[in-house]
Amino acid sequence: MNWENLLSTEIYGQQKKSVSDGRSQFQRDFDRIVFCSAFRRLQDKTQVFPLPESDFVHTRLTHSLEVSCVGRSLGNLVGKILIEKHKELEKKYLSFNFGEIVAASCLAHDIGNPPFGHSGEDAISEYFKNSGGKIFKSKITDPKKWNDLINFEGNAQGFRIIAKLQNPDINGGLRLSLATLGAFTKYPRESKLNGTDEKIIKGNKIYRKHGFFQSEKNIFESVADGIGLIKLNKVKSNSIFSRHPLAYLVEAADDICYGIMDLEDAFRLGILSFSDTEELLLPFVGKNLRLYNQRSNHDKIGYLRAKTISNLVKQLSECFVVNEKKILDGKMYDDLITHIPSNKTLKRIKKISKEKIYSYKSVLEREAAGYEVIGGLLDIFITAVNEGAEGKLSNKNKSIIQLLPKHFFEKDGSINTDLYERLLKVTDYISGMTDSFAISLFRRIKGISLPSS
Repeated sequence: MNWENLLSTEIYGQQKKSVSDGRSQFQRDFDRIVFCSAFRRLQDKTQVFPLPESDFVHTRLTHSLEVSCVGRSLGNLVGKILIEKHKELEKKYLSFNFGEIVAASCLAHDIGNPPFGHSGEDAISEYFKNSGGKIFKSKITDPKKWNDLINFEGNAQGFRIIAKLQNPDINGGLRLSLATLGAFTKYPRESKLNGTDEKIIKGNKIYRKHGFFQSEKNIFESVADGIGLIKLNKVKSNSIFSRHPLAYLVEAADDICYGIMDLEDAFRLGILSFSDTEELLLPFVGKNLRLYNQRSNHDKIGYLRAKTISNLVKQLSECFVVNEKKILDGKMYDDLITHIPSNKTLKRIKKISKEKIYSYKSVLEREAAGYEVIGGLLDIFITAVNEGAEGKLSNKNKSIIQLLPKHFFEKDGSINTDLYERLLKVTDYISGMTDSFAISLFRRIKGISLPSS
């Protein structure tokens, strides 16, 4: 892979270049994500802790903004070194362009996540694997398409949103640059591989999930070809590519914020004591603690969090540059964090987070509720749309069908006749809901609460 291709400003789905308006193409990518409805809905989607728990804890929106800030810092640092190293890039690119691509990709990194955190993904998969949706297995003859449903993946849904669903009448969806679409895709493979290609991904962290569904496979392959990602599959029908190098920085920014910010949230909610939280963060900071003892406990943790993130950004940017050749050759199969000096301390934080934060009662209650709500809504809407497709709508489901948004239907108002596409459209609708809307709609449809006049 080479940087000139990887930093492509070509816009997916658009032939003409955008008129200059004082912004770089990558800044336009960032702005288009900020102003899209799918991004706005992240304000009412759970990060870890239930949203009413405290006005301090993170939502998916605040998490995405923070990841974007950290990603921009990582990209800027890496870009400065690479521009100096590769003099041929100076004519076309600024060091800040690297940061702009990473920031835009980070901003969208959770845009495909359903309500109720990561348990929402599991709830959709579980519905098709072991619940009401398993009856469709015999009707969807393509095993790759079936695998998309029983292994629902928020990253693949995110790619579907930014490349197609936002602005569905326009080829290219949000019309982002190929560079941003490539860097966004942390897992550049499809959900199921035929033949011997499973051996390529076995045990490799960057292929532990998939980054696109069958419905967007041709889109991703077009993006990958445009930026020169290395095609790795041996079997022609499969799709596996090397990662866009900047996707490693997107992943690193997310990992930093997940580990450190969840810790701060847990302290603010009283799940972790001040002394426990301080003990976990101090190893990142060292002894240079300016005016530390004059601060309140809350401010001390905020200060340690800021210093920790700064330290990790430095370590990770240096790690990227050291491994640049390996990354460009498509031979870096694990994440950057594995290779930095602070990895051992981060592993300790991850272990404590699993034991004390992610198993906290309100977190588990929210996850359990998510299974009920998402599974219930899938059953209700899938039954209705299938009846509609067969022309056998019951009176009840005539009302249910009318609750679906206009863009669910074909241009002539009909329902898609392809079962796979139909099921994907229902998951689009439900995974796009906020936590509050999903709960409210489920309660109203089930008669648990009545709609207000």
